Amino acid sequence: MNIKGKIVTLRAIEKEDLELMREMINDPEIENLVVGWAFPISKYQQNLWYEKNINDNKNLRFIIETPNDGAVGLATLVDIDWKNRRARHGIKLAKRDHRTKGIGTDTVMSIMRYAFDELQLNRLDGSWFEDNLASQKLYTKCGWKVEGKNRKCIYKNGKYRDLVIVGILSEEYYELIEINNYWDEQERD
Repeated sequence: MNIKGKIVTLRAIEKEDLELMREMINDPEIENLVVGWAFPISKYQQNLWYEKNINDNKNLRFIIETPNDGAVGLATLVDIDWKNRRARHGIKLAKRDHRTKGIGTDTVMSIMRYAFDELQLNRLDGSWFEDNLASQKLYTKCGWKVEGKNRKCIYKNGKYRDLVIVGILSEEYYELIEINNYWDEQERD
């Protein structure tokens, strides 16, 4: 099942998408913005990762597609805790020019709709580096709340960085879409 937003379609990762994913992982600008390891990834390693993770129902990864640009990034719902109805969410857009077209907002809104309506999760967690103003703006716009800060907890580029901890509850999402009528404007096929 593909997840349809107003602008984006979130779909399963195909083997053809592995090069885009590898390019994002190996892009120093993108990796500087996200939490995680910064190791170069080879085509071979990317293929091994794909084969190992393709059927993992606790870590869902989706290619972000638009009608005009095709595959433009990756959205995730990972560490899904089915008992406590929660997961972590993240997003990566491959190119800078895709970061100002509403693609990020539509992706986050689509992930929340899928997580809360389809998977019946109660909460999504996330984080961003304190100096990542783009993530702060995106997630705040989408109703996420700052819940705290982990001081100097991520070592990246030769220094320890603060990590802002954020989350959204299903009830906050439903309140947000009632106020902003986000899905009312969507044209259905």
